[in-house]
Amino acid sequence: MVNIAVLYPGYFTEQSMAPHNHSCLYKVFVPSYTSRVLVEVLQCRGAEGCPLWLRVRAKAPPLHNSTALDCQEHAPCQLVLDLPFWQHWYYVLVEKHPGVPGTVSFQVTVQLTDCSRPSLARPPFLPSSTSMNMPHSFGSVGGLVLGDSPLPTSPNGTKHPVSIPTTSPASELCWPVHPTLRNELDTFSVHFYIFFGPNVSVPPDRPAVFVINLLPMLDSGGVLNLELRLNVSSLCGENATVFGCLNHEVPLMSSDNASVTCETESLAGFLLSVNATASLSRLRIPYPQTGSWYLSLRLLCATEHGFEPCTNVTAEVYLRAYLSPCINDCGIYGQCKLLRTNNYPYAACECKAGWNGWGCTDNAEAFSYGFQLLSTLLLCLSNVMFVLPVAIAIRSHCLLEAAIYIFTMFFSTFYHACDQPGIVVFCIMEHDVLQFCDFLGSLMSVWVTVIAMARLQPVVKQVLYLLGAMLLSMALQMDRHGLWNLLGPSLFALGIMAVTWTARTIRRRHCYPPTWKRWAFYLCPGMLIAAAAVLLYAFVETEENYFYIHSIWHLLIASSVGFLLPPRAKPNGRLGPLPRRNGCRYQLCINEQEELGLVDTAMASINSICTS
Repeated sequence: MVNIAVLYPGYFTEQSMAPHNHSCLYKVFVPSYTSRVLVEVLQCRGAEGCPLWLRVRAKAPPLHNSTALDCQEHAPCQLVLDLPFWQHWYYVLVEKHPGVPGTVSFQVTVQLTDCSRPSLARPPFLPSSTSMNMPHSFGSVGGLVLGDSPLPTSPNGTKHPVSIPTTSPASELCWPVHPTLRNELDTFSVHFYIFFGPNVSVPPDRPAVFVINLLPMLDSGGVLNLELRLNVSSLCGENATVFGCLNHEVPLMSSDNASVTCETESLAGFLLSVNATASLSRLRIPYPQTGSWYLSLRLLCATEHGFEPCTNVTAEVYLRAYLSPCINDCGIYGQCKLLRTNNYPYAACECKAGWNGWGCTDNAEAFSYGFQLLSTLLLCLSNVMFVLPVAIAIRSHCLLEAAIYIFTMFFSTFYHACDQPGIVVFCIMEHDVLQFCDFLGSLMSVWVTVIAMARLQPVVKQVLYLLGAMLLSMALQMDRHGLWNLLGPSLFALGIMAVTWTARTIRRRHCYPPTWKRWAFYLCPGMLIAAAAVLLYAFVETEENYFYIHSIWHLLIASSVGFLLPPRAKPNGRLGPLPRRNGCRYQLCINEQEELGLVDTAMASINSICTS
């Protein structure tokens, strides 16, 4: 918003409101360490009484429900705001009553109670405490000052300085503010140390105030943790309680000792309390707002009439403040992850086993121990089904394929034993290694099975096996959970098998494989089972049904391999020609079946082949 008149604290601003105008809008900047804002309208002229409404609101122009005062009913027309927002603009709206004719003239002024300096005797050229990296020490008198910048000159004589009173009724709101030292350890991992701490003393006559500064972007994506621990022995047997109030932008502590709260009409904070019974209190704020957070500690004693200030008792409190990525590192049922959305970094918990909440501590929908044990056993024991394809591969003399099936069965079993959430977990090595070996073994099992069905030459088959292992390792390193990691190798291997079978069919002029029993009892059931497994994996499996759908996937894949694995190659019954043996020009008679040890030597002369 532009073209809004600025009010300077301590100066009068004269204004004449024409008949066609109904309101005038002003704004005033409230610096840090301001305990009170007083807005006053005076010297109304042009109408009977002062038919004006005075409204004030922070950060935006006032609305009909904002803090308001009718100047016609209140004399003097003063609106007081205690504990205003620091480093913000306050908007002041002066409105005429409806039906007021003529021009109304008035003066408006703003006075700020500044707690940043102990007295008015500080030379104007001395740097303010807000510009120095030192603790702020306040006096008992809350002097009213004009700020750290030089006073503006009176433009055209429309502004005049206001006399500054020597005392203020808001002096009890001026407290010492103790800074904290920032120590960054890692992303969203920051410790805030107190000078001469971490044990702090809380006096009985005034609060102890500490400031925690959170930086934009660097601190807003974590969790602000605050811990108070009371040294019970320091109370000397008194029934005392230390109340803590954490607020953003401005410190807040109720001035009424009978009711200690962290709320006013415009502010709200977080309340903590420790006493002899409950000596420990913790507070966690996920994704805190950046800026300055103020912790106010006050010591009060319990009496028959409520809480009252203590006498001759000083409490000692252990104070710990730090920033962490997640709450308690998400516990045993979750994993803390660093994420980024629209270049905004933040940390969040990924909960498992039905647990929810900021720190995965909500067990309303959590899985029971028996359910977790059942899911782990199903996922692990379902891999025993790979014993069937291993036995078939060994029987068919497919030793390389059998070794891959054993590799898959072993790592799949222990990966699922390690991947389980909660307490039913058993890891023989790092989770990432087990996951990679499990995924690689599963894809290699599909790859070698389809290549073996093509019945290629041994050299070509071994080259394809090695090439597939290298390419699959690369694909898994890029994206382990991609669907094309399974479909890509499967479709490519099926293409090789289809080309090989088609070539054999054309060369033999007969369908390959040639027997209908092979199609009806092995190939068709195996293909249907494999297709069902792929459909379950791609479209049915979710996080909720993972434990039993994935167990079915294990059973179906192992069964399909047992059906699709080709049988042992039969020896060729047709014998090739034997090499000629050049002797001493005598006739050599050799019987082929005798050489192979298939017939009796007495029958050797029947099918003799004579060569010279």
